[in-house]
Amino acid sequence: MLQGFKDFIMRGNVVELAVAVVIGTAFTAIVDAFVASIINPLLGAFVPTGDLAAWAITIPGIFGPAHLGIGGIISALINFLAVAAVVYFALVLPMNKLAERRAARLGLEEEAPAPTQEELLTQIRDLLEAQQKR
Repeated sequence: MLQGFKDFIMRGNVVELAVAVVIGTAFTAIVDAFVASIINPLLGAFVPTGDLAAWAITIPGIFGPAHLGIGGIISALINFLAVAAVVYFALVLPMNKLAERRAARLGLEEEAPAPTQEELLTQIRDLLEAQQKR
């Protein structure tokens, strides 16, 4: 039982995933601080409260007004987009370029895409027609 657990933990995917989660958590703190300290105050200059995260729209209700905190949602969306952009431009794009260079250096070519069902059926039809004409 312990050998199976050891094999599971020592797989490359599990270790890589654990490292990615730790790095992602640390990186998210940096992006959160950047968005909260620079982006939100800049955008806060254009909202009535002066603070984007605290911006809320008040609507009248039956028992009292309701406050819709749209600023917090916009702030979270900006935070997500910032993290996604940094991950894409700092990690994904360079890794894709590196993989392309490695493939070019090794002389690997991209495989031709497999024919679609329609193309295969057309080929079968053409072959059957050719056989019937003989």
